[in-house]
Amino acid sequence: MANKGRDATVIVGGGHAAGTLLTTLIQKQWPHEVVLIGDEPHPPYQRPPLSKDYLAGKMERESLYLKPRSVYENAGHRLRLGERVEHIDRVNKTIKLSDQSSLGYDQLVLATGSRARRLNVPGADDLEGIHYLRDIADTDALRGQFVPGQRLVIVGGGYIGLEVAAIAVKGGLKVTVLEAAGRVMQRVTGPEISAFFLAKHSNAGVEVRLDTSVTGFEADGDGHVAGVAVADGRTVPADLVLVSIGITPETALAESAGLPCDEGILVDEYARSDDPAILAIGDCTRHRNLFFEQPQRMESVANAVDQARTAAATLMGNDKPYDAAPWFWSNQYDVRLQMVGLSKDHDERVVRGNPKDGAFAVFYMREGHLIAVDAVNLPIAFMVGKKLVYQRRDVDAEALSDPDIELKSLL
Repeated sequence: MANKGRDATVIVGGGHAAGTLLTTLIQKQWPHEVVLIGDEPHPPYQRPPLSKDYLAGKMERESLYLKPRSVYENAGHRLRLGERVEHIDRVNKTIKLSDQSSLGYDQLVLATGSRARRLNVPGADDLEGIHYLRDIADTDALRGQFVPGQRLVIVGGGYIGLEVAAIAVKGGLKVTVLEAAGRVMQRVTGPEISAFFLAKHSNAGVEVRLDTSVTGFEADGDGHVAGVAVADGRTVPADLVLVSIGITPETALAESAGLPCDEGILVDEYARSDDPAILAIGDCTRHRNLFFEQPQRMESVANAVDQARTAAATLMGNDKPYDAAPWFWSNQYDVRLQMVGLSKDHDERVVRGNPKDGAFAVFYMREGHLIAVDAVNLPIAFMVGKKLVYQRRDVDAEALSDPDIELKSLL
């Protein structure tokens, strides 16, 4: 049976990072009690399906859960769900919860995640029918409004916005995507990938408007959204709206406790904050990853899992620095996009395959070595690219583009 009292390890959060950490500690037979505190009524769950299969009704809610609640509790640990941590007393090593109770900790791990970035324009906070998508309740509310013939306007052409657009248009909704940038997914990928997905959505019946900034929302007589006003003076009719313009790390709790934050809770390569009793993992952190020269803030399941495993090793006294190439994925229609590395500082792009065939890859180079790969329905390019990116290999650009040269041979 796990120990009680001051030896308790407290995890704040209920997402992938928190769940992976607790599962890892169970596997490693962590000898102390763990108390996981989450402000949702659900045990730790995965979020990517919220804009994919769960939204489409192809996945039951229980399938989102990383583990059944009983797995954690049978191992001697506690889940305190539907509760919120309001204050950290670092001197006395206690936390205060929303029910006004207090809990002592020996080690505290912040896995507070992130929240959807709000759109600050007239009507955004006042009208019914304007949705954000970050948790199970958000998806349930949005899915309940998916009625064939309804006009859905999505503000933002990133991963989540486009994934929702694909599901909605297949469900018979009339979908318009408003993107402020000059191409979709501009922040995370190159122009070839953007052009491919723009064509994919347009051919499916989604209207995508680029270089289009939202200036406000218009209402009907019942306080429900009826239109989206854009910068050129026009209004896009809407029966419902999804705002998907990115996320903001949840750092308020850490900041109020005096922990250093800079667009994320600052932690080292061992997931440690500047307080030796407090670690932080996942979306809420700006962290050291030895793969990069500078601290990063990452929004991905891979980062949440890798940081959680690093934190588990740190708690166990087996310091293992975080050193991993980041990777991401997105499912839209019959397309699986797999990405590894960060392409933003590339100086050369190499395309393998033909986008018109529906399977191709873009390799991003900097000073002759591979820094990122985006693979569309081409898993071999992702798998080989993942190894090459992690190894920081110099790769011949012509060999990457030549379909007669097997990618595995480049390893």
